[in-house]
Amino acid sequence: MGNLLRILSDKSHQPKVDFYLDFEGALPTDDEKEVYAEVEEVLESAKMILEELRTYEGASDDIRQAISNPNDEDLQQKAWDAVSPSVLKLKTYFDYSSSLEKAIPRVFGFLTNSSESVLRRLEEHQAIAKQLANILQFTLSFDDMKMTNPAIQNDFSYYRRTQSRMKMEGQSGEVVSNEMANRMSLFYANPTPMLKTVSDSTSKFVEENKDIPIENTGDVLSTLAELCRTMIDTPSYRERFRSKETVVFCLQVMVGNIILYDHTQPAGVFCKKSTIDVRQCVKLLRDTQEADPSQQRAVESLLNALKYTTKHLNDDSTPKTYKQLLA
Repeated sequence: MGNLLRILSDKSHQPKVDFYLDFEGALPTDDEKEVYAEVEEVLESAKMILEELRTYEGASDDIRQAISNPNDEDLQQKAWDAVSPSVLKLKTYFDYSSSLEKAIPRVFGFLTNSSESVLRRLEEHQAIAKQLANILQFTLSFDDMKMTNPAIQNDFSYYRRTQSRMKMEGQSGEVVSNEMANRMSLFYANPTPMLKTVSDSTSKFVEENKDIPIENTGDVLSTLAELCRTMIDTPSYRERFRSKETVVFCLQVMVGNIILYDHTQPAGVFCKKSTIDVRQCVKLLRDTQEADPSQQRAVESLLNALKYTTKHLNDDSTPKTYKQLLA
């Protein structure tokens, strides 16, 4: 596999990574198996959670009726009965974020704590690299659906208000403990709760592992971002995709790496020292949008993620060209 790796440099600090990472079929090597098994156990629930969230309807109608008719006990009970299962679902998603938080240091620990270069590590341990990609794809998808579905926040806000009222009236019926509800409130109040979870966990990993240069973590993120761009841009690689969905997957992972890099690297992704070519990544998104109208919604969501969920875009030190690029 070593002969697949080469680096083409347009700028000294922006290497173009050029090898094929098999996101569709990479299997763990012997030394990956332990970490892979741990992380895979977490990722097994990701697809189910996204499917549930995609079809999440909430209890908006029942809540609206209950609020409009505060003295109708039947409508109050109906709204409570409707919102309670939703709260349990939201608790499941919150609990999953804790599992994801624990998986992050296992992945980064494996990919960065080695005498090998990050490039070689990613090329020769593609199964773990694929898992990091899956985590980022899940993170972007979850947060996008959360932001575009107001029923999630509305359901939980109504639950908190009703829970407080019932407690004052001496009624029982608590769905989750008050302590858990407080923690869930903080989680769902954030517009991108999974990104915050992943970002905080990555930053904590860097802070607790000072023997590993912070650049190593940044190199993992920048290499994966550039790799995704290169695989889509290179016909001989793109032809190897077995599914059309892999193109969108690569775009999601590319953007996820850009955002996480911006949140975890001190100077962010828009500075001169950044090892991600953001301009070319944005160009690829817009080119994909023009070439395949069926991906309009997916690409627009990714452009919005770059515009609204990066950390340093609106800094005074960020060149205006980046702000104009994402305007």
